[in-house]
Amino acid sequence: MPGAVLNSLRLARAALVLAQHGVRFVPKGVPVPLPLKLARAATLPIRLAVAPFRRREPQAERVATALTSLGPSYVKLGQFLGTRADVIGPELATDLRQLQDKAKPFSMAEAREAVERALGGKLEDHFVEFGPPVAAASIAQVHKAYVLEGGVKKPVAVKVLRPDIEKRFYRDLDSFFFAARLIEKYYPPARRLRPVAVVSNLKHTTDLEMDLRLEAAAISEMAGNIGDDEKFRVPAVDWRRTAKRVLTLEWIDGTPISHRDTLAAKGFDTQALGLTVMRSFLRHAMRDGFFHADMHQGNLFVDDAGTVVAVDFGIMGRLGTQERRFLAEILHGLITRDYYRAAAIHFEAGYVPPHHTVEEFAQAMRAIGEPIHGRTAEEISMADLLGQLFAYTDVFDMETRPELILLQKSMVIVEGVARDLDPGLNVWTAAEPVAREWVEDHLGLLGRLKDAGAGAQTVGELLMRSPGLLKRAEQAALGLSEMARSGVRLDDETIAKIAAERNSRRIWRDGAIWIIALALVAIALRQFGFI
Repeated sequence: MPGAVLNSLRLARAALVLAQHGVRFVPKGVPVPLPLKLARAATLPIRLAVAPFRRREPQAERVATALTSLGPSYVKLGQFLGTRADVIGPELATDLRQLQDKAKPFSMAEAREAVERALGGKLEDHFVEFGPPVAAASIAQVHKAYVLEGGVKKPVAVKVLRPDIEKRFYRDLDSFFFAARLIEKYYPPARRLRPVAVVSNLKHTTDLEMDLRLEAAAISEMAGNIGDDEKFRVPAVDWRRTAKRVLTLEWIDGTPISHRDTLAAKGFDTQALGLTVMRSFLRHAMRDGFFHADMHQGNLFVDDAGTVVAVDFGIMGRLGTQERRFLAEILHGLITRDYYRAAAIHFEAGYVPPHHTVEEFAQAMRAIGEPIHGRTAEEISMADLLGQLFAYTDVFDMETRPELILLQKSMVIVEGVARDLDPGLNVWTAAEPVAREWVEDHLGLLGRLKDAGAGAQTVGELLMRSPGLLKRAEQAALGLSEMARSGVRLDDETIAKIAAERNSRRIWRDGAIWIIALALVAIALRQFGFI
């Protein structure tokens, strides 16, 4: 009970702050549950009083000011909601997409104390110089420092978590969970949007952000994934000077990717850079299933070699094979106008309930895809596509997929970065080779053979670890050999014995035969170099 009271008070305070800034989170025309109606009525005098003053300030600025004043967890929540136009309306979603995670820096004394606690000893034991913060966000801030390596002074970037950030974040997350549970319990129309799952996803990403060792591991993993890629890289990790609350990385000397005129003056092809940003992101998502989920302009630089360098890996996204297939086939289907296949993959992935038909959903996909093909490159927007897809979620009873929330948010951000570099960028032209490559590699003949070989290898490993299973498989193989030599005699007695066999044994024998067949397929494929 005390928790419910405290959470209610915190949410009431948030409602007052939003009302003071004239921010409305429920789109017009959407049915409002009774508790929100009461909250809106309670804040009406405040909204009326501030309206004359707030009209002079753009709504995007009012939204940013309100959420920033509420604290870092509200900024993160706002960034999440920026992907859900179907929940908060397209106007507010557009405003939230512009929300940047910026905050006032904490003191040098607090930074020194945090480094010394995390790494041990004195700050000077680790860094020969340690400068003031060069960037500050809601969870951490970054300092430029120097280390000695082989007698040479080398610049590094040192990321330090804010003091007591965990306590404040988890307090607000508790309030978010409280509100989400109430919404799911008392407002059935919102259940398909899975508000509790959305907050759970936010909590999970926050947990990862607050352990900087995990960010270091993410950078290391991505570096391994993109080792053969051109024109995109990540900074090197200084593991000796990295701990849970401190992360030390290679310092990146480069031009911010937002400085388009400077990049052009240096002789860089900004159109090619835009294509690199878009294709790199799609390749990471579809090929690797592991992508940078906060690739806004402040986190991207271009070094002197013209390579795009990403920083700040606190928010990463993962996609399983099913989600990657979904993404690749949706893009490929829309690009090639194969709307039936684009619709069918929704059903195969379980995103659309089976009481709808593929044909009906294909009709909706055509309504989205055809206008795209009739517009110029400047008019085609992945953000618009996502908005239209979301518009159909209610019609086809589609639930929110938490694992796709970060992907949806990130695609919108990356498109904005790429379009700033090349306003005429055709996102479908950029996406087509990446989607086609994935489809060919995984759904073509060679891809299917590789998958079959991998499955057979897995079965073989299982047999080797299970002597009992292996023995039965060997017995089945011997039985097949004996039948091959002697022939099969199906007299009355044999038929009676077969009929008396238990169903489970028959299933096992069939399984053993398939195991042997798959193992032979795997051996053959390896022999001929397919796997």
